Amino acid sequence: MSEPRINDRIRVPEVRLVGPNGEQVGIVRVEDALRLAAEADLDLVEVAPTAKPPVAKLMDFGKYKYEAAMKAREARKNQVNTVIKEIKLRPKIDSHDYGTKKGHVERFLSAGDKVKVTIMFRGREQSRPELGFRLLQRLAEDVVELGTVESAPKQDGRNMVMVLGPTRKKSEARAEARRKKDEQKTASEEVTPAEEATPAEEATEAPAES
Repeated sequence: MSEPRINDRIRVPEVRLVGPNGEQVGIVRVEDALRLAAEADLDLVEVAPTAKPPVAKLMDFGKYKYEAAMKAREARKNQVNTVIKEIKLRPKIDSHDYGTKKGHVERFLSAGDKVKVTIMFRGREQSRPELGFRLLQRLAEDVVELGTVESAPKQDGRNMVMVLGPTRKKSEARAEARRKKDEQKTASEEVTPAEEATPAEEATEAPAES
């Protein structure tokens, strides 16, 4: 996007002038607008060139450009690219392997990533698609607190695919991770050595009466 015209580059007879605090000054000759800008040590910036007459505002253009650049940089910093992780399962997976795979899915969803879950059929397993469907359904139910089904299970050649989406955005997951890290750091700094225990007084036993 090209920069707006400022000061002497504004070559129109008159402008609708806006003051530095957003107040409406009215339609003035461009020469008068430039004079007001010079008196206020500000710039005359054309903010709506297609209006009739064009709208110009009194502002500190250098400061405006700096703040706009900082906002754009912050927006890029907070922008999170969508990442899709993939987990592959077999229809007859044993309980231990299933637990391990489910753990991976939970970790990915907690981090704000999407997860593509693929069931791989081999040989005669291809005639039993219901096995894959039930397995994907079970997985979706097991991780329901962390993710939801974005793409329902569907057959894709020898595979069956389902996509899970996180219940919270990746930026939120990162913020939560930073918060926990800061809390752990604070807690570790507050830990002080335990006070040295005072020796217990020795118990004395009264002599038995004769």
